[in-house]
Amino acid sequence: MELQTPSKPLPVRRRTSLCSRARRQIKRISNESKSGTVLEGGTACCLLDEERKATGMFARAPSPSEYKTMFYGEKGQTASSKKPRASFSGFSHAVTDLRAFPRRMASQRRESLALEAPDRYQEHAHDVHEIHPRRRLVTKSPMPTDEPCHRSLPQTTGWVRRCMSTTFKNRRQGPDKLSRPATSNWTGHDPSHVRDLLPAATQPLSPESRLGGAAARAAAAEQNQMLEYWRNIRMKERHVRGDSESGVGIDTRSAEVDSTVKRRDPARELPKELFMHILSYLDAHSLINAELVSHQWHHVASDSLMWKHMFLHDFRPLSNTIPENSTEFPVGGQGLGNGEVAQEWRRMWKTRKALHQRWIGGHAAAIYLEGHYDSVYCVQFDENKILTGSRDRTIRVWDARTYHCVKILGVPSRNTPISPPALPTTSGRRPFAKQLSSQYRCESHTVIKPAIYHVGSILCLQYDDDLMITGSSDFTCIMWDIKANWEPIRRVRYHNAGVLDVCFDQKHVISCSKDTTVCLWDRQSGELIHRLSGHRGPVNAVQLRGNLAVSASGDGVSKLWNLLSGSCIKEFPSKDRGMACVEFSPDSLTIFAGGNDQVIYQFDASTGELLRELRGHSGLVRSLHLDSANGRIVSGSYDTSVRAYDVRTGDAVVEFIGWTASWILSAKLDYRRIIATSQDSRVVVMDFGYNLAGMELLEQTRQPSLGPLIDDTGLLRLSN
Repeated sequence: MELQTPSKPLPVRRRTSLCSRARRQIKRISNESKSGTVLEGGTACCLLDEERKATGMFARAPSPSEYKTMFYGEKGQTASSKKPRASFSGFSHAVTDLRAFPRRMASQRRESLALEAPDRYQEHAHDVHEIHPRRRLVTKSPMPTDEPCHRSLPQTTGWVRRCMSTTFKNRRQGPDKLSRPATSNWTGHDPSHVRDLLPAATQPLSPESRLGGAAARAAAAEQNQMLEYWRNIRMKERHVRGDSESGVGIDTRSAEVDSTVKRRDPARELPKELFMHILSYLDAHSLINAELVSHQWHHVASDSLMWKHMFLHDFRPLSNTIPENSTEFPVGGQGLGNGEVAQEWRRMWKTRKALHQRWIGGHAAAIYLEGHYDSVYCVQFDENKILTGSRDRTIRVWDARTYHCVKILGVPSRNTPISPPALPTTSGRRPFAKQLSSQYRCESHTVIKPAIYHVGSILCLQYDDDLMITGSSDFTCIMWDIKANWEPIRRVRYHNAGVLDVCFDQKHVISCSKDTTVCLWDRQSGELIHRLSGHRGPVNAVQLRGNLAVSASGDGVSKLWNLLSGSCIKEFPSKDRGMACVEFSPDSLTIFAGGNDQVIYQFDASTGELLRELRGHSGLVRSLHLDSANGRIVSGSYDTSVRAYDVRTGDAVVEFIGWTASWILSAKLDYRRIIATSQDSRVVVMDFGYNLAGMELLEQTRQPSLGPLIDDTGLLRLSN
């Protein structure tokens, strides 16, 4: 096997030199070795038998007493006072042969240990090598097992350890220098394993060449240096297992520090605006870690503007491409705070993050609003109030924070309420808390009996800051003035059957009915503009976006209408049976529709292509609502379940089954809750922010300014 020679000389660790007695002994050895006989390869073999008889060593390493006797002689006398030691008479160059001694010592120790503990080293018997003394050829031979066992090795004494720590200075680096093998199998820090790391050429030439005294000290020093060398090399390459060909794991960094490179703190050297712009590219976790670097980093990384940028980056409404003339009426809140200049943006980010985790885990509380006398057909809410319409012919206004009924509009169909069914035993995800708000009777000043009111079930409603419009089974729609204490403005009748849905913007109002028609009329005057015909069944839902409208009918088809011409542009059929609900995205690009086939269809409004089918319900899909700001769509079904889906992926976000005792008739959601109405006369609020610290910071009292955070120069703006 061809050995690799290290490109640099092995590191030499200088230790304490020999004592004066040892130096005199070495000098005497060097003078006497000139007359000895030396074999080729530098191995002293003459007088070997005499040496073995003198030392008494055959197949084991010398004991500490033998070391001492070999060096000092009997009874503490030095070797110089007696006959010269035969063990040194065969050396012509003592220092050269001492460098070869580690290889002999390794073999002696291994054979000695193998003889004393054959069971422990039986599995390594094939590793015992017999080496030719001249050519140094390595041949494997089985370990003899019939040799008698000798006594165990003595414990190393302090005197021997001091001898082993001694080395020679200024010795030559000859061709016998140990070379680093290509691969190694280092398994720990135990020096006894190093013999497995040495290549075959570094194994001892003759197991019988055992020396003592100064030679042992020199050999121990050489061995210790090689142990340390291989230990350091292996510790650097422990993660590379037998990969000596590739460059994986090679550390190319220099151990020396380049003093010419100047390292400066950007918080000190750069302007605050530029440093904040750099930190704005970090995520929230990295920004928190940046606060721990130094006081100046903490001052910049914890700045309110930095966390405002982080908050809006993570929780800005996804519908940032909505046209300015969009007619979408936001339901609920946006969770962006009160719009003030100075807000606790870091606490707001922390609260929204915790709220997001509750959405992912389906961790919500159930608040039940009881007060209606019959089925609740429709609902709409914001952060201050909740409006519901019922079959009992009334509209109730609830406080969104206390969940108390504050107003009743209309005349109930009966004077005594019916007892609602018992609260269901939920299956699947259960609410972590339940709250019941029962108010069948309100104070006298909260009951409003207007001059105009509905005499049929309230089937649909919609409101904005100024106006509320309701549709009823009495074939009419009523417009209410919210700012004038909910006074009715007018009643309009353009349908010959119950009004199932209504929608409006700043100019127009659109309504649909069981009479299979869709009517477009003016918001200000209430005059009819267009009557859209084409459906062959009841039109159950309608949505308005500018000059476009989409409708869903029991005939199984959704239609896209051009309101300027009153014509149908495109049709979106279902695969089976009728449509019961529809949603139109704010950018007018996507249409969602659901119905009797228990599937929610997602269509491309431009091409009519079916993009996706959202499945999971086992009953008729009765209601849909799209929260474009947070990228979720919620559905309510006759299977008593409420499901929310991710609009971008189509994956189910949460699923609540059996939280009501009957059919889900309507469901809407915002950033923190889902509110659903049921046939059991209850309204259930599925609140993900229930008792969550910091929720008051997210409540919106006025629209916050979400202008661009980057100015024309591309830097982060410092103004809040």
